Amino acid sequence: MQCSYDQRGNSVPTILLMLQKRLYSQGGLQAEGIFRINAENGQEEYVRNQLNKGVLPRGIDVHCLAGLIKAWLRELPTGVLDSLTPEQVMHCNTEDECTQLVKLLPPTEAALLDWTINLMTDVVQHEHHNKMNARNIAMVFAPNMTQMADPLTALIHAVQVMNFLKTLIMKTLQEREESAAKSRLLSSCTDSPSSKDDPHSSNSNRGMSCEQTQDGYAPEEHTISDFLKPDALDRLESDIEEKFWSLQQKIEAEEEYQSISGSSSPVVGEAGALKNRCTGEYENGEVEGILDRLSLRKGVRKLCRHPIFHLSKPVKKTVEPLGL
Repeated sequence: MQCSYDQRGNSVPTILLMLQKRLYSQGGLQAEGIFRINAENGQEEYVRNQLNKGVLPRGIDVHCLAGLIKAWLRELPTGVLDSLTPEQVMHCNTEDECTQLVKLLPPTEAALLDWTINLMTDVVQHEHHNKMNARNIAMVFAPNMTQMADPLTALIHAVQVMNFLKTLIMKTLQEREESAAKSRLLSSCTDSPSSKDDPHSSNSNRGMSCEQTQDGYAPEEHTISDFLKPDALDRLESDIEEKFWSLQQKIEAEEEYQSISGSSSPVVGEAGALKNRCTGEYENGEVEGILDRLSLRKGVRKLCRHPIFHLSKPVKKTVEPLGL
């Protein structure tokens, strides 16, 4: 039989891939009860005859396409899971046990099973449209995966196969969700604003940012704008003010000394040097405003020391001791 490779690299009969592609293109995954509802009488037989001639007609009902896929699996000379004993299938209760059991299948049957499991997983991912969850789709496919002569034994074994298929479907669905989550995380890291602003950034930097995002923290970056915030300017102003007013008393004393002796003092030079050093250290328009306010405050204080603004202090009354 002619085979082709699916997206997962499985060698699958080409007729199955053709039916699958047509089913998906016609919106079969969104059809309610897909693989559960049978096609109209006579249509499936007509399409089967056309397929045997190598022709896939147009306008086929999606339920007919789904029924033909089940019929192909059901009419195999030996079932896909016939190489496994009922006891082996019955004792599979966990995902790991089911995965180990799949490895015992021959390559052809293993490829067909993997293709079928992914087909059923695609159906489950559209459960909100087709009303087919993992249990429902596994129940529909289970009788088509094995062949037994005794109907009662076949029914009992079909229940065990249904649980086996359901476990594999849930495992595949979980793997797809994890893969999609990793893809979203990688996309969010590569499309972050920092990457867009710096197109020449290295891949190592982007990798580091992604790892830090996963750990729940981001590196702290300080820019010049952070130091121009109000709280930073307040600290700058208080720092300069503290340096200036710490020498206020010395400056006032030296001014009195100059008025008497007419010579300058080293303290005045120290104050000037302090002013120049502060101005050179903080070259900013904000610093000039601070210095203006400090000069204004100094002038106001000198003005307040003028005798015209002095208020008379209250004089304490002394009580003469009474002589005895």
